[in-house]
Amino acid sequence: MSSRDGTTQWELARAGDESAFGAIFDAHRDRVFRHAYRFVADRHDAEDVLATTFLELWRRRDTVGLVDGSVLPWLLVTASNTALSSRRARQRYQKLLGRIPHDEALPSAEEEAFARQETLDSRLREALHRLRDIDRGLVALVMLEGYPTAEAAAALGITPGTARTRLSRVRTRLRLELSPTSAPALPTEEASS
Repeated sequence: MSSRDGTTQWELARAGDESAFGAIFDAHRDRVFRHAYRFVADRHDAEDVLATTFLELWRRRDTVGLVDGSVLPWLLVTASNTALSSRRARQRYQKLLGRIPHDEALPSAEEEAFARQETLDSRLREALHRLRDIDRGLVALVMLEGYPTAEAAAALGITPGTARTRLSRVRTRLRLELSPTSAPALPTEEASS
């Protein structure tokens, strides 16, 4: 982009022309990115500096001064300042983290959930598979996950009375299908309501 074209694009961008601002971004983004990367030496941080620099250009477009008809010098200075500020903030953050006492690594929420996961008896799993979707949903929410019957009913779009009736029928059906001596214990309705 020649300096005359740059001045024209910049005047249009200052007036709020987004496509002219986009053209300025396209013309200078690689140069500003490389410049920022020199300071932060991390691709993601350099991308953040690039974005912040152009955001500042848009935000302060009425006060930005051109050098020889180009906004590039202003962009490079702003990118330098933004990169240095970003680096200082990262260093302060790292220092803070270094002062916090660390225990052994704790398992993630997913790892804890997996460890707590109880596997269902294969016969119970097969019996649940034969249930209607809504009944299986009630069993999953009330009997396995411990939700109150009224909340499970609301989640499934049925009334609490209907949910209690269906749960009672499901419990009876499961008791009949599964031998009482080998079937896993299912919570009673009092425990799940």
